[in-house]
Amino acid sequence: MDTTKRGSSMPKRIAPLTDLQASKAKPKPDEYKLSDGGGLHLLITPSGGKLWRLQYRFGGKQKTLAMGQYPAVSLADARQRREDARKLLASSQDPAVVKKHQKVIEEEQAAIAGATFEVVAREWFAKNEPVWSTGHATTVINRLNHDVFPYLGEKPVIEIKAADVRSVLLKIGARGATETGQRVKIISGQIFRYAIGQGLIEHDPSVALRPSELFAKREAGHHAAITDPKELAPLLRAIDCYQGTAVVKAALRLLPMLFVRPGELQKMKWSEVDLNTSEWRYLVTKTKTLHTVPLPQQAIAILQKLQPVTGSGQYVFSGRTAARPMSNMAMTAALDYIGYRDRQTPHGFRATARTILDEVLGFRPDYIEHQLAHSVRDPLGRAYNRTTHLEERRKMMQAWADYLAGC
Repeated sequence: MDTTKRGSSMPKRIAPLTDLQASKAKPKPDEYKLSDGGGLHLLITPSGGKLWRLQYRFGGKQKTLAMGQYPAVSLADARQRREDARKLLASSQDPAVVKKHQKVIEEEQAAIAGATFEVVAREWFAKNEPVWSTGHATTVINRLNHDVFPYLGEKPVIEIKAADVRSVLLKIGARGATETGQRVKIISGQIFRYAIGQGLIEHDPSVALRPSELFAKREAGHHAAITDPKELAPLLRAIDCYQGTAVVKAALRLLPMLFVRPGELQKMKWSEVDLNTSEWRYLVTKTKTLHTVPLPQQAIAILQKLQPVTGSGQYVFSGRTAARPMSNMAMTAALDYIGYRDRQTPHGFRATARTILDEVLGFRPDYIEHQLAHSVRDPLGRAYNRTTHLEERRKMMQAWADYLAGC
């Protein structure tokens, strides 16, 4: 017998939402919901937004999970996400916490995918540059720009293999730039280890590469030098156009003119220079003997222009402070900057002058050797006095400066 009273009704079952209802839903002054059942509903905002929400309980608390926006997330997709959330709840996992964790993982993966070698290298460079000398920093970034970024710059650091690094180093070695190749390997390894510390990669792909297997052994005492007069002119013009500091530019202009050892020019002191007699007298680094360098008119002009800048200090080419000379890498970095990496070293200007003074200008070899501050001996094996042939060397130095100016 049916005991249900007339007029009473069973609890209404929520009808599933349809795509038509979702698409036709219009905004109202207040937000409202279109339910699909099982805690899933479409929230319609006054601005017209249609947002999927899932209401559920976890740990005794009522919670809401955002599941995207309609129609980007379709009705079928929203229902699938509801089922995925139910499975997590069944295994005692909070869907909101799992979603947050997945978002973190996705962001990390996106960051790793976007971390190209150049991005990582420039970040590493920016962190180290403040503690480096200007010359070293310039050398490092020039080597990266010239030798590494064109080949590995756009490649995600996580995808770079030992073979990729090897290919770059072999290109450098192929042009005979052994020292540059070795330095680039060191720099690359530092960048890869920085990437490891940032959680971007797990190992350094350059660590297994052996310089002895990549580069020809460098001959002792060899310094890259331009000795062809036709190639010297473009180098001198490049030096003249150098846009670095006044101190480094002056040193770079004097170095080919005076062809002393780079370290001696770097530590040149105003107390050693006599602009009235046009001489620079100093102790030779290797022998600790006094050496005189006749200063041609062009050198005097450069020093006179530099004197108001550094004349109050000890060093002609002062560094970051007046108490210290410029970096011993400053001139090397400048030559790298103007595009003469591996073609001309600061020390190589000695070979440049020795060759052209002898073979082109025809000066006596013993004059040249005296001016290079080499140990020159007479036929009986006795060392010449370094002040010998000073007047002849003065003429030679002026002729050499005129020749360079003519180039």
